[in-house]
Amino acid sequence: MFINPDIAKLLLRVSLGVLILFHGIHKVIHGIGGVKSMVVSAGLPEFFAYGVYVGELIAPIFIILGLYARVASTVLALNMFVAIYLAYGFSLTLSKFGGLAWETPLFYFIMSLLVVLLGSGKYAVNSK
Repeated sequence: MFINPDIAKLLLRVSLGVLILFHGIHKVIHGIGGVKSMVVSAGLPEFFAYGVYVGELIAPIFIILGLYARVASTVLALNMFVAIYLAYGFSLTLSKFGGLAWETPLFYFIMSLLVVLLGSGKYAVNSK
């Protein structure tokens, strides 16, 4: 049986990075007005909203490339944690389909933590 943990790490990194990058590109095209309003509603300064560009544009590119993937994944995990807090407040409400309302950002948060724990593997720009 063919087992290669480094290919699994590559698949994890690329899938996570590409999926999050779509969100970042959407924010570049359509702006971050929604994020700004959530940040201000939480009592935080409006400029904090611009951190979403770091978390959803820069970090995913680094994750895809495997360039400081652990650091970039930590940034993304923090971004997802804040997104969950701002959008859902950690409420245990269910979606209309029966799942946790914030399961998608939670999934991204967990994937980010996996990259932090596992590292980028040998198929990465700065592999050892």
